[in-house]
Amino acid sequence: MKVIDTIALLLVIIGAINWGLIGIFNFNLVDTIFGVGSVVSRVIYALVGISGLWSIKLLFTER
Repeated sequence: MKVIDTIALLLVIIGAINWGLIGIFNFNLVDTIFGVGSVVSRVIYALVGISGLWSIKLLFTER
């Protein structure tokens, strides 16, 4: 697996865990660590979103 695919997958997993925490416990880990609406939080959310889009290609690649 390419390095960028691995990084994208890790960020998608982090995002999924965060959404799971929000859904189950109403606890946002990213906002708790970096602050609500902070620049760092927004960058993390953007990177997770971009990684999700990048990971779509993993569904269509040959294994």
